[in-house]
Amino acid sequence: MTKLVALVPMRHHSQRVPGKNYRPLAGKPLFHYIVETLLAVPEIDQVVVDTDSDPVRSGLRQHFPQVKVINRPESLRSDTVSMNEILMYDTAQVEADFYLQTHSTNPLLKPATVSRAIQTFLSHYPEYDSLFSVTRLQTRLYDQLGRALNHNPAVLIQTQDLPPVFEENSCLYIFTRQNLAANRHRLGDRPSMFEMDADEAWDIDEELDFEICDFLIGRKK
Repeated sequence: MTKLVALVPMRHHSQRVPGKNYRPLAGKPLFHYIVETLLAVPEIDQVVVDTDSDPVRSGLRQHFPQVKVINRPESLRSDTVSMNEILMYDTAQVEADFYLQTHSTNPLLKPATVSRAIQTFLSHYPEYDSLFSVTRLQTRLYDQLGRALNHNPAVLIQTQDLPPVFEENSCLYIFTRQNLAANRHRLGDRPSMFEMDADEAWDIDEELDFEICDFLIGRKK
């Protein structure tokens, strides 16, 4: 029987938005949203949180006792430590056939979308050996030297008619430990792009992102 584990890394320290993982967002701590989402996905066998944060640990014990907690070791707490190294550690602690990784900073992600991503991946495995979520962009893009990347500036067509490009939005990754160990990366040799709606893909990196998500969730309530 296939086992799929969801991994959510949650560091106590945050550089750009202080305390964001446990900071209240529209009435409850930010990390509650992603945990509730993952627990509502029937394809996920176990939800695992990797953290060094006492507020997160105590919140999980109180509200989500079914979630397994991995205490992040001191050696993996620096800002310079790659997420791939953290995932190597976590996948060694919890055995599974496949791992899904997301972030507490994706509070608008819906259970149905996570389910669809898992079903899409499993139905095409091993043709595609990993999956990552993307957001479609149809806008005029330039590099740092001002050179057009995806359009001809001399031919002004409507942006909705431009060939789409896709942004890795950091909402979802599905992979095996074997690929992670071989590539030191969540993406394997044949990754599949999973397109999702932009309104679910907000990733809280800056204070403005936090305020926008707070507004959007509050409006839905």
